[in-house]
Amino acid sequence: MDTMIGVDLAKSVFQLHGAAMTGEVVFRKKLTRQQFVKFMSDHAPAVVVMEACGGAHYWARVMADLGHKVRLIAPQYVRPFVKRQKNDAADAEAIVVAAQRPEMRFVDPKTEEQQARAALFRSRDRLVRQRTELINALRGVLYEHGHAFPAGARNLGRIQTLLCDPDNGLHPLVLADCHDLLEQISEKSERIDARTRTTAALSAQASVTRRLQTIPGVGPLTALAVETFAPPMESFESGRAFAAWLGIVPRQHSSGGKQRLGKISKAGQGDIRRLLIMGAMTRLTPRGRRGVPEGSWLARLLERKPRMLVAIALANKMARQIWALLRKQEDYREPAQMAAA
Repeated sequence: MDTMIGVDLAKSVFQLHGAAMTGEVVFRKKLTRQQFVKFMSDHAPAVVVMEACGGAHYWARVMADLGHKVRLIAPQYVRPFVKRQKNDAADAEAIVVAAQRPEMRFVDPKTEEQQARAALFRSRDRLVRQRTELINALRGVLYEHGHAFPAGARNLGRIQTLLCDPDNGLHPLVLADCHDLLEQISEKSERIDARTRTTAALSAQASVTRRLQTIPGVGPLTALAVETFAPPMESFESGRAFAAWLGIVPRQHSSGGKQRLGKISKAGQGDIRRLLIMGAMTRLTPRGRRGVPEGSWLARLLERKPRMLVAIALANKMARQIWALLRKQEDYREPAQMAAA
């Protein structure tokens, strides 16, 4: 493969920039979707490089089926190589220039199965947000008529009790609107439960997700998110590198040999990071703390640090445990069990 082709993807027209491995320009083309497939099927095997954006994983699979070697680059790594004015041709050229850098990092293309699971995951998240919006709208209507309720779906029972009370003092139009909102919330809840059951079933099928759920604080959703969104653990040198990829490490602003650390970077995969922190928070509830051994690392940290900070530190540790389990192909074992072994 002596040719590298940078592809700037779009809805209808693709911009191609072909270059030799030494950097000389071979061709520049603007093609429709149909012309692009025809051109690439007739072209000799080459290294095809695209930004990891919408549709990139699908086209990566198509190019791989045509015999090409595919590489995906995160858009933020391409941007510094765009010369002066931004346009499709400049973007395609920048993709090739970035890909030819020896230190460049690439994104692993996702399989069709991974993308299908990602669609399920995003669908459930979208429904949860829509249900939260409806609950807040219902609370807002009732608040304007003298009834205040705390946030959260767990308070829907109290709201329903009020609406069923004949002496609630609400105007018939307001009452009808509130009942309509309750019906919409109930419909969203049914859809969320259906997707949750599907997620749990998928997590129970794969050996990777079953193994991940042996870690305290990692449930079916977190396990499925790791299996769906995370690249192979062989891509990371250590658990620390995986935690950094997730963005659960302090942001650095160091200079002159002086180390300056700030809040967590939040620079990586947001879904896994959020679920790990939520899982860590469940271990820090009054009920979850009962399982924390006295004198352990977590117990000592809880004595001197705020709970949210401890949750982030615990999420970082859980990320490292995930890396270790998947690299060693082992289930989680408590430290006491490991010492006994």
